Amino acid sequence: MTHQLERERFGLLSIFFPMWNEEQYLHRAVGAAREICERLIAEDEIGDYEIVVVDDASTDSTGALADALAEVDHHVRVVHHTTNRKLGGSIKSGFEAAKGDLVLYTDADLPFEMIELVRAVRVLRTYEVDIVSAYRLDRTGEGPRRAVYSWVYNGLIRAMFGTRLRDINFAFKLCRRRVLDHVHLASEGSFIDAELIIRAQRSGFEIAQIGVGYFPRTRGVSTLSSFAVIRTMLREMTALRSDLRSVTPVARE
Repeated sequence: MTHQLERERFGLLSIFFPMWNEEQYLHRAVGAAREICERLIAEDEIGDYEIVVVDDASTDSTGALADALAEVDHHVRVVHHTTNRKLGGSIKSGFEAAKGDLVLYTDADLPFEMIELVRAVRVLRTYEVDIVSAYRLDRTGEGPRRAVYSWVYNGLIRAMFGTRLRDINFAFKLCRRRVLDHVHLASEGSFIDAELIIRAQRSGFEIAQIGVGYFPRTRGVSTLSSFAVIRTMLREMTALRSDLRSVTPVARE
C-alpha cells in the first residue's frame, strides 16, 4: 500500500510593511496583501493571516490611516515608532511584532506583484527550505545609477560573506518562524536585508531564490542610494564580519 505524505499547511501568515511617509501607498499595499492572503486561505495554503504596518514616526498621515484600517479590519495591526528608526529598525520591529508561522517582509510601494507570494509559499513548502528570497528579473526601470550601485554591492557581499544570492537587498523575504527564532538582527540601516540572509546561511538554514517582475517606485522618494545610507551599510557590514565568528549552525529537526 502506498502512503501519501500529508501536505504541509501553514497556520498563520504575517505580512509586514515598514512605512515612513507612505500615505500614497498605504491602502494599495494593504489591499493587495489582503487579496492575496484570502486567495491563500481559499487554496488551503494558510489558515489565517495578519498584516502589520510599521509606522516609522511618519510626519504625514500614514499612522492615522493605518490606525483607521486596523479599526475596521481585525487582520490589520499597527506598530508606531515615536522616533524614526530607519529601515533597519522598522524591519526589526516588524519581525518582532509578527506572530505568523510564515513571515513576509516587503516594501509599501509593492516592488513586485503580490501574486508572486503564492508561488513563494509553494516553493518554500515543496522544496522544504527556510527562506524564499526573490530577485528582480529586469532592473532597467530603476535607472543606471542604482543598477550599478546594486551590482557593486551584491558583488561586495558575495566577496566578503560567500553568499550566492543575486539580489540580496530586494524587499521580498519569506521566512519560516524557526529562522526568526534563531537569527537576531543588529543592523539599523539598509544592510539589514543582507544581514538576515548572511546570518541565516551561517546558522544552517536553507534558502531558495525565485525571479520576479520588478515595479520601481512611482510616487514618493527612495533614499536607499544616498551616501549616508551607503556609509552606514559599510560600517554595519564590517561589524557583522566580526560578529559572525560566534554564530554556529542550528541543530535541525
